[in-house]
Amino acid sequence: MTPDRFFSLMLLLASRDAVTTQGLASALGVSLRTITRDLNWLRDAGLPVTAQRGRLGGVTMLPGSGLDLTRLTPGERDHLSLAGLDERQRAELNASVEGRRALSKIAAAPSRRVHELLPLTDVVHVDSRPWLRAHTSGTTPASLIGPVRRGRRLRIEYDSSRESCPRDLVVDPYGLFAKAGTWYLVADCARVPRMYRLGRITTWKEVDQPRRIRESQTLATVAAALVDQWDHDHVTEVSATIDQAQMERAQRIFGLRLVRDDHQESATGHKVTIRFLHLQDVRALLPFGSAITVHGPTEARAHLRDLATDLAHHYAPSPTS
Repeated sequence: MTPDRFFSLMLLLASRDAVTTQGLASALGVSLRTITRDLNWLRDAGLPVTAQRGRLGGVTMLPGSGLDLTRLTPGERDHLSLAGLDERQRAELNASVEGRRALSKIAAAPSRRVHELLPLTDVVHVDSRPWLRAHTSGTTPASLIGPVRRGRRLRIEYDSSRESCPRDLVVDPYGLFAKAGTWYLVADCARVPRMYRLGRITTWKEVDQPRRIRESQTLATVAAALVDQWDHDHVTEVSATIDQAQMERAQRIFGLRLVRDDHQESATGHKVTIRFLHLQDVRALLPFGSAITVHGPTEARAHLRDLATDLAHHYAPSPTS
């Protein structure tokens, strides 16, 4: 269970006498199977969650025995729902003080039934940063919170990796979006939705005009659509065979981008499809050397051949004098 869903679920249970699993699933935007698993997780953690069948039944938290979320201010609830247990994310949102204060309020009134258990925040630590990610400069999430919440337009200078020089843009922000340890500004530019990496926003200023976002669109809907577009548009699907000894390593590196063809396996290799956002991204296959054989598309084979040729020339022995 993610930290934000944990606290959102606890807030729902603390603020209602009884709620159905369907109601919880709808409120949190998850499936019935997921909400059932979450409730079982709460029970296993020692929290007194009960379920009663019938027309007037539902899921409840025994009064006075669960986490006392009623003591939280609206601002503290917002911060906990956003960042949960992730101290780094709270710091990036400039919400560490509110987060610590909220967590101390929760820990101040332990349940009578779970008094023998260690506090949850003592035994669960969340760090959303990717491995080996260097600290990046650029705009911080905390600096944009104010303008975004005021619903103002922004003028940003964006240093895109695909442009020779930074671009000056006026955007209508929906809000900030964190994915895989990276923060983005989700905004419309000339009515077209875009996702701008904060580390590439070199300068920005608030425009004295209200934002003009598209009707019926929210941060959640626009971010979901952009992520789906990234997953499916302009994707190069590479067909390859991976030596059996390197299969586990490849799965660890490429994750969900690698799909195994279980119907085409041999004692020596596995037939797979690996998805790349851009053709040039197939360079990630070079460290595998001959342990990966790319069958197609032709453009991918040609690009790898050119990269390997350049590398061979770079390390060719110097001619003797």
